[in-house]
Amino acid sequence: MTATRARVDHAVSSGTFSLDGQTFDVDNNIWVVGDDAECVVIDAPHSVEDILAVVGDRTIKAIVLTHAHDDHCRVAPALRAAANGGSGAPIMLHPADRPLWELTHGGPDDETATLWDLDLADGVTIEVGGTTLQVLHTPGHAPGAVCLYAPDLGCVFTGDTLFNGGPGATGRSFSDEDLIKDSIRARLFALPAGTVVHTGHGDDTTIAAEQAGLG
Repeated sequence: MTATRARVDHAVSSGTFSLDGQTFDVDNNIWVVGDDAECVVIDAPHSVEDILAVVGDRTIKAIVLTHAHDDHCRVAPALRAAANGGSGAPIMLHPADRPLWELTHGGPDDETATLWDLDLADGVTIEVGGTTLQVLHTPGHAPGAVCLYAPDLGCVFTGDTLFNGGPGATGRSFSDEDLIKDSIRARLFALPAGTVVHTGHGDDTTIAAEQAGLG
């Protein structure tokens, strides 16, 4: 097997999450996948500067959002504008998350509203730095929630679908507890047991560890 050039870089950014009239302080993981020349940014939490510090001087091929809660997409338009020395990079989001996106970035009646650039869909692949990210649609935490599986790297980026300790929260608008569990069992537990799970918040885990907990 040809060795991949790609790697995973990581940092943590702090800010807030707001939904249903409540606001919480949160720490979000920043994940950047690529090689020395190019990369993909997974989610856009809180601070463009924090994200660009991880990117360095690499070309950003895309900003891929696991879902559109504000702590994951708030600075996506600003990052798009700043990326690649100001020449920009496309934002990718599953269109089922448009209602959540519009809570942060405006709807059709808002003159200042902005949208993402490219739609994600189940089965889409994203090539970067000699490796491939496979899009898995995993609704439940949000209607358009996706996970990104990197088989060459032996890991999956789960956003807020699966954490170290179980499924993501489903007690707020646009979420569904039964659906997130179905998504995890059908899509994530089908991955190799040793797959490392890089989450949207908190520590890594593995598919095997979470399968033992959720069953």
